[in-house]
Amino acid sequence: MRIALLLALFTAGAFAEPLKIGDVTVQGSFRSRLEGWDWFEGQADNSYAFSGNILRLSFSQIRDSFDWQFELAAPFLLGLPSTAIAAGAQGQMGLGATYYAANGNSRNSGMVFAKQAFLRFKNLGGSKANSLRIGRFEFADGSEMTPKSTTLAAIKQNRINMRLLGHFGWSDVGRSFDGLHYTYNKPNANFTFIGAVPTRGAFQTDGWGELNAAFGYAAYTRAWGSGGHAAETRGLALYYDDWRRIVKTDSRALAVRRGDLANIRIWSFGGHHISAIETTAGTVDLMLWGVGQTGRWGALDQRAHAISVEGGIQPKIAGRLKPWFRGGYFDGSGDGNPNDNVHGTFFQVLPTPRPFARFPFFNLMNNRDILGILTLRPRKDVTISSEFHAMRLSAAQDLWYMGGGAFQPWSFGFVGRAASGARSLANLYDASVDWRARENVTISAYFGHASGRAVISAIYPKGTGGNFGYLELLYRF
Repeated sequence: MRIALLLALFTAGAFAEPLKIGDVTVQGSFRSRLEGWDWFEGQADNSYAFSGNILRLSFSQIRDSFDWQFELAAPFLLGLPSTAIAAGAQGQMGLGATYYAANGNSRNSGMVFAKQAFLRFKNLGGSKANSLRIGRFEFADGSEMTPKSTTLAAIKQNRINMRLLGHFGWSDVGRSFDGLHYTYNKPNANFTFIGAVPTRGAFQTDGWGELNAAFGYAAYTRAWGSGGHAAETRGLALYYDDWRRIVKTDSRALAVRRGDLANIRIWSFGGHHISAIETTAGTVDLMLWGVGQTGRWGALDQRAHAISVEGGIQPKIAGRLKPWFRGGYFDGSGDGNPNDNVHGTFFQVLPTPRPFARFPFFNLMNNRDILGILTLRPRKDVTISSEFHAMRLSAAQDLWYMGGGAFQPWSFGFVGRAASGARSLANLYDASVDWRARENVTISAYFGHASGRAVISAIYPKGTGGNFGYLELLYRF
């Protein structure tokens, strides 16, 4: 009812265009999402629905030598499930339970906080290529440049950005970063450096505070190609230090983990390459992404990796539907021996997991994923997408992981369930529709079904099928 009423008002033009107060621009957005969860069946309520909403209001000003932005966010959650958390390994049954636990076991929660508040200095040293942003801001790794090729731009947005660092914008709260952000930007090249502390948020509606964690990130991105060939390559280095004195989520025994409250200090090195080539059969694309990790996981040495290989074609057939077929393979390493001195699980740091797990019952840690994607664009304002994922754990001695990184001082941010010696996780089938009803109004619908395999059946023997769907309205003003 709420979404239908808002849609009627927006499409009727009941809300004004962006407001200008002198040189200050006032703009914002409102997103309302009704989520329905049917988690794998266990000893708690696995079927429920709730409403997640967030209002954002921004004030900004652009000058020749500097600009600034101050943005408020007001997330509010309604009707969270109070009986969707089971004892033991079954734990939280979907993100409704996660929101409930993260907000003091409250069925309804809301807050107003500063989402962004920064000052950007431009033309440093007399060069338009240099800029420095200081304060609270959002950032997604991989988004440093936007390719001119629409194919590459779509691949970056949907399959690269936010694998390691993201603002978790799909959640009903999101996260920000407090620190500095330097860029050297040329038409075909970009260098970026960030030193920052993550804020609270993601599932906790109070996003004011910071966390006892920090990172430094540097990346160089280069666009190249000519004629019918477009390409981009990025190299990155990321250092993450988490000094929260809380129990880590890994495959060691609980007593051992409780005795290891030492810092997580992890280096990630890697990057991506994407290319698109125009052929007589259609546009062919290739994506390579990977990182290696070293450092310390508390008392353990960190030795992990992740790699993704994907390719696709937009054939010159069925012209009205504009189909795009893509497939790929992902491998995020797991820890094959919980009793040695090495932590071998790929650590996803502070990502936005949802682009790579549209039904977010998994992430990229200890995961091998064979995937296929079909995208149809029957109209310029409609996009239809369907994905298939066949997933196995990389190491049966490790955990089945989910989550998107630190968001509270007292919660680790990643959850793991013991695999019980099995590796086969699940097959996921899903579909989504995005309709831009107006230039500033988008309506989205999603449904995904997960068919659990051996890992899930060992934890949820009463029912290994899971479903997740939502209806969302996004209005920008």
